[in-house]
Amino acid sequence: MHISVLLEEVLEALQIQEDGVYVDATLGYGGHSSEILKRIRGGHLFAFDQDRIAIDAARKRLEKISDSFTIIKNNFFNMKKELDQRGISKVQGILFDLGVSSPQLDEAARGFSYHQDAPLDMRMDLDQDFSAYNVVNEYREEDLIRILRDYGEEKFAKSIARKIVLERSKKPIETTFELVNIIKSSLPQKAMREKHPARRTFQAIRIEVNHELEILDSSLRDALSLLDIHGRCAVITFHSLEDKIVKNLFREYTKIDEKVQGLPNIPEEYLPDFQLVYKKGITASEEELLKNPRSRSATLRVIERIK
Repeated sequence: MHISVLLEEVLEALQIQEDGVYVDATLGYGGHSSEILKRIRGGHLFAFDQDRIAIDAARKRLEKISDSFTIIKNNFFNMKKELDQRGISKVQGILFDLGVSSPQLDEAARGFSYHQDAPLDMRMDLDQDFSAYNVVNEYREEDLIRILRDYGEEKFAKSIARKIVLERSKKPIETTFELVNIIKSSLPQKAMREKHPARRTFQAIRIEVNHELEILDSSLRDALSLLDIHGRCAVITFHSLEDKIVKNLFREYTKIDEKVQGLPNIPEEYLPDFQLVYKKGITASEEELLKNPRSRSATLRVIERIK
């Protein structure tokens, strides 16, 4: 079952107007989208996703609410182009809920989870050919080290990459549990007592397969350019790499020009076009953590166009 993370906080942050145009950049199974759609009368919701299984499930859910929505099977990287083709140049709110949805994790065959045995896959877009199998079996050792270190922040990237290369020379690595066992055999005993030893490696490979970090910065910039005055962009991240990209970009867009910093009355033209809605990231309440442990790593950041 999929429980939408930080749902009430997102709805409060977006301040949904009945006649507004909203974008869910990461539709998933439609949790956030369905609640946004319930609050729209005369407006419209555009929702993006690459996962056709999620799209089919979300469409059935949204159709029970209203027909004021359009689902676009595409990566949010192409949001601006897709909306432009539909005559949309300004919107009142945009949501990004990054990471993997619960059904993707729970469906063993998708290969996202290190808790279930499945073919090495991890594709959010099942129509793309490139998968986790290609990363694990075809990347050079130095490239494996790079993605494990940069995308997984894995301290033992070298020893894991070395062991992957050694084992695949005997036979291809085909399943999640084969990879988990290789990771476990690469780590010192102390590391085994921390969180699941495969957690960082699986995160790194998933990010690589789906180009998650490469597209995030430019997609957020496109999103901010689409916001109308008082329009808001809300972003939920699930690990420090994503959160750092969002935090730095929001800081860049809300920074006061250095030439006038500290002046008692700053001329209007020197003020930034955006402001932070919350100075710090919003995290899940104790109540939500009890209902949905996966919300533990979630951070919500929100920015608003003010001119």
